[in-house]
Amino acid sequence: MATILHVDMDAFFAAVEQLDHPEWRGKPLIVGAAPDERGVVSTCSYEARVFGVHSAMPSRCARIKCPHAVFVRPRMKRYREVSELAFGVFHDFTPYVEAVSIDEAFLDITGSVHLYGSARNLGEALRRAVRERCGVTCSVGIAGNRLLAKIGSEENKPDGLTVMPTSPDEIASFLAPKPIGTIWGVGSKTAQLLRPYAITTCADLQRIEPEKLATLVGSMDAARHLRDHAFGISSSLVHHIPEPEKSVSREHTFDTDEHDREKVRARLLELAEEVGRRFRGEMRWAKTARLKLRNAAFETITRQSPFDAPVRDDISIRRKALELFEREKFGAIRLIGFGLTDIRNSPGERGAELFADPDDERRRRRERLSETLDDLHRRGLLG
Repeated sequence: MATILHVDMDAFFAAVEQLDHPEWRGKPLIVGAAPDERGVVSTCSYEARVFGVHSAMPSRCARIKCPHAVFVRPRMKRYREVSELAFGVFHDFTPYVEAVSIDEAFLDITGSVHLYGSARNLGEALRRAVRERCGVTCSVGIAGNRLLAKIGSEENKPDGLTVMPTSPDEIASFLAPKPIGTIWGVGSKTAQLLRPYAITTCADLQRIEPEKLATLVGSMDAARHLRDHAFGISSSLVHHIPEPEKSVSREHTFDTDEHDREKVRARLLELAEEVGRRFRGEMRWAKTARLKLRNAAFETITRQSPFDAPVRDDISIRRKALELFEREKFGAIRLIGFGLTDIRNSPGERGAELFADPDDERRRRRERLSETLDDLHRRGLLG
């Protein structure tokens, strides 16, 4: 049986704005058109939703409902940056990731569950990793198929996790009281069509005969799909498109501007270790390292430097990260990032020679040591 995880970032655009602007945290925040313009709300923080503000609402109406809200325009480039970090986390848990949107994905974790002891443990580990690496939260649903995983991720928002029931009877009971709009295939028009016939919950769909439902919705195929979904029956196929990564990177945004250079350095080393573990998930080598720094004035610099030869071991990666770091003079830091790029499929070794190159043997030893430490991390034996 498959195990599918659905992850949905919580109020994503608004969460990123509050991440970058700590003074807006805890306040109603609306991302979208200005209230004096003809435009709509793209998304809003949970503090704004309390006042009835929601996506696609005209901004002028949002202002009426929540006059003290902070309005900001979308910054799609920044949202894509954080989204790439989040999807990097997802790929740490499984290669089978289907992007639904910039802030939502399905993951087939069937082959990964045993590494964490249970699907719940994996889900909690994923949520922690998103929070630590991206600075925002997500909600997760885990189930035997896509439909139930999607429903599960909505159960305990924000920042929640729901493991859905697995037996058919328990699934049917769980869904029975849910509005029919909860399941796929029921939009506002279908819900309006069925309301006069007292079909408003999944229990109503579970009870009605398929033939009778077909006369209401226009076809037997549509009726069967609706009833299947009311019982939680759906596909478990995750449509992933495997593509080679062009780079592997991690970023960290400090809660407040960080003046302590040693604390910034310590965070950089943690990022370098995370990048190394992720990078070694495949047999590949990197030729270039990249450092990213953003200061209190939101000025961003990036620096990169090539390795003497392609690498994949922690010692070389950490050494290069520190080399890049020590070159830079800076004040308060808001964000630090580190990554590997210029990826190769081999270390570029020479062909067979009469005498072995000692550098090659040292490289192999460093790689074996790094892989051993990776295994201990996966087994929870290292922090």
